[in-house]
Amino acid sequence: MSKELATIHCDVPLTFTDEDLHYDGPDKEKLSALFDELEFRNMKKRIIGEEYAEETTSVPKTASTKASKKTDQSQMSLFGGGAEAVTIEEEEEIEGLVPRNYDTINTVLHDYHTIDTPALRKSLIQHLKKQPEFCFDTETTSLEAIQAELVGIAFSYYKNEAYYVPVPADRAEAQKLVDEFKEVLEDASIIKIGQNLKYDILVLKNYNIEVKGKIFDTMLAHYLIEPDKRHGMDVLAENYLNYSPVSIEGLIGKKSGNQGSMRDVAIEKISEYAAEDADVTCKLKTIFAPILKQNGLEKLFEEVENPLIEVLADMEHAGVKIDTEALKEFSGLLATEIVSAEKKIYEQAGVHFNIASPKQLGDVLFEKLKLDPKAKKTKTGQYATGEEILSKLAYEHKIANDILEFRELQKLKSTYVDALPTLISKIDQRVHTSYNQAVAATGRLSSTNPNLQNIPIRTDRGKEIRRAFVCKDENHLILSADYSQIELRIMAAFSKEKNMINSFKNGIDIHSTTASKVFKVGLDDVTSDMRRKAKMVNFGIIYGISAFGLAQRLDIPRKESAEIIEAYFDQFPAIKTYMDQVVNDARETGYVETVLGRRRYLLDINSGNATLRGYAERNAINAPIQGSAADMI
Repeated sequence: MSKELATIHCDVPLTFTDEDLHYDGPDKEKLSALFDELEFRNMKKRIIGEEYAEETTSVPKTASTKASKKTDQSQMSLFGGGAEAVTIEEEEEIEGLVPRNYDTINTVLHDYHTIDTPALRKSLIQHLKKQPEFCFDTETTSLEAIQAELVGIAFSYYKNEAYYVPVPADRAEAQKLVDEFKEVLEDASIIKIGQNLKYDILVLKNYNIEVKGKIFDTMLAHYLIEPDKRHGMDVLAENYLNYSPVSIEGLIGKKSGNQGSMRDVAIEKISEYAAEDADVTCKLKTIFAPILKQNGLEKLFEEVENPLIEVLADMEHAGVKIDTEALKEFSGLLATEIVSAEKKIYEQAGVHFNIASPKQLGDVLFEKLKLDPKAKKTKTGQYATGEEILSKLAYEHKIANDILEFRELQKLKSTYVDALPTLISKIDQRVHTSYNQAVAATGRLSSTNPNLQNIPIRTDRGKEIRRAFVCKDENHLILSADYSQIELRIMAAFSKEKNMINSFKNGIDIHSTTASKVFKVGLDDVTSDMRRKAKMVNFGIIYGISAFGLAQRLDIPRKESAEIIEAYFDQFPAIKTYMDQVVNDARETGYVETVLGRRRYLLDINSGNATLRGYAERNAINAPIQGSAADMI
């Protein structure tokens, strides 16, 4: 069959001859119209001829012509204008036709200024004071805000106009200059616009400036509008403004190479780059604000997300103290345990091998020891040795359990115990994580550098790591606060499930209640195993768990898990009704909403692919609950 499919049939009747394919030159009428649309006048003249080129009736002023005039009027337009964007129409002499996908700094008329004298700074500040809102953007020496030094600040409040203020390297001089802008940045009556404003706010904290007043973060605005998309300024500019900004890699190189510092970039280049950033961000605000209003997201944006920026900035700036001696001691203990775990694995395997190598591990487990005759293989042909595979084998084979323990020990040591001390800031000897608002589509926060959310808590070893986070002195305490089963309470409220609501109102353990209902026994007769299964069902239902998924989690037959889920819905019928309604509504609208209107778009909710559709349906059930919990917290 493969050969038949690949065989070319030479007896197919043809409806044309080779003469029909002979090239007789361009269709001048269509080509002329295309060149007019693309404004390629010189090319039109060269390729089609003078008679077509002369048909053009009017030629607007070119950007280069206007730009030359702008130079003479720069002092007149400084701080005041409103320059109109025009496209360069005199295209370069080029060999081939290269389509211009986006406008750039070279094709749009702009009025960017370097504000590098006391007089100009004073004038700029006076104009900033008069604005109801302005955009600002910092250029710094580091992505780590806590140690970043200011290289400059850019401001914009008119379309296609912006002002860049260079900041000297000398710290005392820099502080003196930045202090000039303190009054306007701390003016609570002026709205501050920015892209990823938390970073800029943190950097300015290093210079004793507290940004005050309402804020508008374009990154967060887009995060609410399209939570599953990318929110970087360059991507937003291309998608919403058809504009491609100057690349930072063109200034300081790629991250993977020996990336330079913004401090080393020529003033005229960094001035254009920074001013463009502020200008683009200002334009994005005018586009996003109406969309937020149209989608009913203003309240969430203005009352939850934007105020949270300042809270997170304070938290990041404060940081947390780490007991390095405790971690050093624990690291030594883990190293000993790792060696011991290795010995146990080698003894059971009967051979020394690289346990960290998936290929060598797979060969030992499935070729030498033959633990599973039906072992799965990856696309590359080697045996799958992931956590899920080993966890299944661990019930019958001790070596699988020992390998899992070995991996846990190695991860704890490398990812946390040895890594945390390297992340301590030299400035204040504290660890400063970054809390990300615009990553998880559900609205939850995430934490990076380091990820403080993933530190284990249920194991004794994980608790040892958490014990290394300490108070800064004897006058302070660490406070632990948590919501009690918030997602289950939200599920009860959304579905109006009376049995579940009554349990919460009367302070009865919800998992015991569920077990009692599902397994049809009295509350006093609920066993720990029943409660464990009920707990898995309670939380699994929120994530749209299937009988297959529950069977895997509880390590029970699929038939039994299906019976448990069926009994659950029999006892809590309102939850089933709610889940079906949410999925049906999502099919109609294409999205689901949280209690504060945060949307999660589900592109595959009506997909013909059952796997994609099932994933979207589970998100339809989960997103409003998990997202509402995030809204409230």
